[in-house]
Amino acid sequence: MQLKNLSTKYLGRNAIHYNSIDSTQNEIWRLYEKEATPNGVLVMADIQTQGKGTHGRKWYTDVANNIAFSFLIKVDCYVKKLDELTTKIAEIITNILKEKYKIITQIKEPNDIILNNKKLGGILTQTKVIEEKVKCLVIGIGINTNQEKFAPEIENIATSIKKETGKEINSKEFIAEFCNRFEKYIEEKI
Repeated sequence: MQLKNLSTKYLGRNAIHYNSIDSTQNEIWRLYEKEATPNGVLVMADIQTQGKGTHGRKWYTDVANNIAFSFLIKVDCYVKKLDELTTKIAEIITNILKEKYKIITQIKEPNDIILNNKKLGGILTQTKVIEEKVKCLVIGIGINTNQEKFAPEIENIATSIKKETGKEINSKEFIAEFCNRFEKYIEEKI
């Protein structure tokens, strides 16, 4: 599948869409194990049955049209060069929401996006390190966009853009904009 309005060299150029999958993060790692995975491959899904959050928590993606994607970027750099990477990703997300959609969000460092004191989204950053050097980044992003009902265990702490603002976000447009901004950042960083 193709993402429109990409200005990237590699990030998102190979995009795979699933209606439903266990986890976009798991799928990226499965692709990575095949070793022929192209740099910048991106996996997105309407529904994740076993979405991953940080610290082994579950990320709930049980309604179509939320944003759920993961991508792989091949690098060869020391871990120190990637300090504050997750926070920078959060800044890119909050800037897109503010500039393109007029939605003001906050960052709960290092990896949560907050709207009206509730969790709107999260970032999961994983790496493959060999001999003290990072060889690849696998980054997963989930943003509750159009979901209106949440599981009882998170309904008081989670929210969505539609629930808070009434606005609908086109997932593929958002992902393309993120790819454009993030590739530029990571190219400058490493």
